[in-house]
Amino acid sequence: MAKFEEVKDGVIFPVGDKNDAYAKYFVGQSYLKNLITDPKINVGVGNVTFEPGCRNNWHIHHDGFQLLLVTGGEGWYQEDGKPAQFLKAGDTVVTHDGVKHWHGAAEDSWFEHLAITAGTPEWLEPVSDELYNQLKKSISK
Repeated sequence: MAKFEEVKDGVIFPVGDKNDAYAKYFVGQSYLKNLITDPKINVGVGNVTFEPGCRNNWHIHHDGFQLLLVTGGEGWYQEDGKPAQFLKAGDTVVTHDGVKHWHGAAEDSWFEHLAITAGTPEWLEPVSDELYNQLKKSISK
């Protein structure tokens, strides 16, 4: 049984639907509930939920940024060329314009965060299983 099973029902905001629109940019299943989609502003806010082991591809935000507010479960965030950061509820991440990065669930845990995003994403290659599997071994709970 995975840790933080309650996350699959939504912690603060609804979990949303299967993230089919962006499925090709994820390894595993994610869910998305768009919370703010005002076309008059260049900022979107979404509740993103990851099943255990799910992660998005490497990506870059151009002409903007991304803020992550972790609301449940356990996961990872990594910028290219830097060590991965283990994330849990209450953690925050600031990703500046032009920084290549990825984020997603720990192998054995559901994971949920609010993503506050401005600008245009450029989706890149998947996070390799080799890299991801090394992260799983680097934390013992």
